[in-house]
Amino acid sequence: MAVNYEIKSQLAKLLATEDLVVENRHVETAQFNVETRVLTLPMWKRASETVYDLLVGHEVGHALFTPDDWSWEDRIPQQFVNVTEDARIEKLMKRRYPGLSKSFYQGYKEMSDNDFFEVDGKDLSKMNLADRINLQFKIGNFIDVPFSEKEMEFVEMVGDSETFGDAVLVAELIYKYCKDQIENQEKLTPAPTPNGEKGDSIQGPKQSQPKSEQQDSDEDSEESEEDGQEEQQNESADSTESQADPLEVQTDDRFNEGAKDLVGNTENATEMGYFEMPEFDVNKYIISNERVHQELDAQWEKELTPLVDAYGDTHVGDFGWADDQYKKFKKNAQREVNFLVKEFECKKSADAYARAATSRTGVLDCTKLHTYKYNEDLFKKVTTLPDGKNHGLIFLLDWSGSMAECILDTLKQVFNLVWFCNKANIPFELYAFTNSYLDEHRSCHNIDWKENTFWISNDFSLLNLLSSTCKAKDFEKQMLNVWRSVFGIRNFVNYHIHPSYNLSGTPLNEAIVCLHKIIPAFKKNNGLQKVQCLVLTDGEANSMPVAKKYYNSFREQWEVGTGHVYAEKSFLRNRKTGMTYKFSYEYYQFTEVLLTDLRATFPDTNLIGIRIAGHRDIYTFARRYNFVSDKMIKEIKKEKFVSIDNSGYTKYFGLISQNLSNDVEFDVEEGASKTKIKTAFAKNLKSKSLNKKVLSQFMDLVC
Repeated sequence: MAVNYEIKSQLAKLLATEDLVVENRHVETAQFNVETRVLTLPMWKRASETVYDLLVGHEVGHALFTPDDWSWEDRIPQQFVNVTEDARIEKLMKRRYPGLSKSFYQGYKEMSDNDFFEVDGKDLSKMNLADRINLQFKIGNFIDVPFSEKEMEFVEMVGDSETFGDAVLVAELIYKYCKDQIENQEKLTPAPTPNGEKGDSIQGPKQSQPKSEQQDSDEDSEESEEDGQEEQQNESADSTESQADPLEVQTDDRFNEGAKDLVGNTENATEMGYFEMPEFDVNKYIISNERVHQELDAQWEKELTPLVDAYGDTHVGDFGWADDQYKKFKKNAQREVNFLVKEFECKKSADAYARAATSRTGVLDCTKLHTYKYNEDLFKKVTTLPDGKNHGLIFLLDWSGSMAECILDTLKQVFNLVWFCNKANIPFELYAFTNSYLDEHRSCHNIDWKENTFWISNDFSLLNLLSSTCKAKDFEKQMLNVWRSVFGIRNFVNYHIHPSYNLSGTPLNEAIVCLHKIIPAFKKNNGLQKVQCLVLTDGEANSMPVAKKYYNSFREQWEVGTGHVYAEKSFLRNRKTGMTYKFSYEYYQFTEVLLTDLRATFPDTNLIGIRIAGHRDIYTFARRYNFVSDKMIKEIKKEKFVSIDNSGYTKYFGLISQNLSNDVEFDVEEGASKTKIKTAFAKNLKSKSLNKKVLSQFMDLVC
């Protein structure tokens, strides 16, 4: 049965604890980077499930318990330390994870049955002590390994080793013992003569035979040739064996070589890529609320300053149309805002009372004294309501060019929620993600990007358009500033918007990465327990590059630059949560992985997505996450939106852009027929019902 590498990878991560990071790659041997704390494990394709578990436990044990200490290497061969350290770390792993004992037992049994160490038919007593100790602690349950009384002392010392220093000490003692044994044997054994015979004297040169003797031997020449060849082969084999280093631990070599054989061919293997979140200062990418409105105020002041063109005509910006539309929208939006506040308070109160606790007190209830003959409950009761959680909202608004057609209607939805937050005293921050903001003073080259971390480009910015920290007297002015900018993007107006606030690409992925920094800071600054993140967008994110090393031939040095994800199999790794996510670096899937990782990092945060799509696009959007049946199509046509649960978001709403506007008013001509009045009224109610349905579900998530 084929090994499930995803499951084995999870096993390695569970064993490794939060201090280690595990990578599965197509390499021959395990590698551990002490600085980065990354353990790279081979993919043992030819190993069974049992042996795979054994090898994973073994290598993780080395990473956890074997220190980066090489002070011993000048006096002890590494193989001897390998033997004693293997025994120590496997003992510690079985102690920490008792379930591994079974994996080690069954794994080594399978190795023994398959003659993994190539000891079948060999006289184990002729092996050096290190080899026999290695066999004893690995497959000693299945074969008889001979030891003398003196040698058993070394076996017990290996078994009792608790620290790396203990393992090194006993390895040194074993090495000296083996060395002494060989030296004593050499003293007792006569030196071999050049012709292979044993003796004390050196034999002289071989004398030639008389001619007659050569003639007599001609009869048996053919037979003697064959015998000579056989003897030569035997002598060659014996000499090869005798030439082997008697201090070499052959079983250690066999263990390592056997593990390599289990990996198989790695030349044409699929490349594996592991990527992480970068460490950066998010404030370098946030354009503060104060700075945003200083720039917008300066722009409007500039527009109101008379300007004479080359033809002598005077031009002055006119905000009348934009400002009138804002006042009109604000007036009409109050009902929806009040609806939101009412929904929030009702659901919050219902939840609180559902979790209420009633307890008796030690005070008599005088109103119940007359019932003492048949009622034992004469004491007052106290109902305790649990404190409601402090909520906060973070908005991420798509500031991309494709939003041009619907950005004004989208902003209206955001404004409704912002006014709701103001009335309900809920802290909030509104960010627009863009890569068109002009900032000549910022440079990403000053950031020390680490290889294989995602790269936040220099042109990315988060515009803090609105904030609950703003002074009340300035809030209305800021709302109008944002409205003028968006109104100018959507309509042909008699003024120019600030060039840094033009629409751009869709750096949604960068914005999600920044939430890892924004959410904890937002919670801390406002004393919040629960945060809602609302993302409003109409499309897919731009691709996000990664930092990778390249050789700068001009400077003759290796440097870190940017590149696309190059691995055929890619994984996002989060060291804080210990989770690893496989992803396909294309289209929407990577964004889903980023969202899933964000939710795992902040489990008390709701991520709510609002996808704005056209009439046709809404069905493509729905099919991406669900099997779209005729029933669902009818439901989408009726409700004008779809709610998705199996995306990276906690809840993902798909809204038809044409139905976003709530500007439909009950307006009929004087003397209109009953049919026209009825139609206008129904149209007005329909426009309001969509918002209320979506906003009601939104409140369910918030509360």
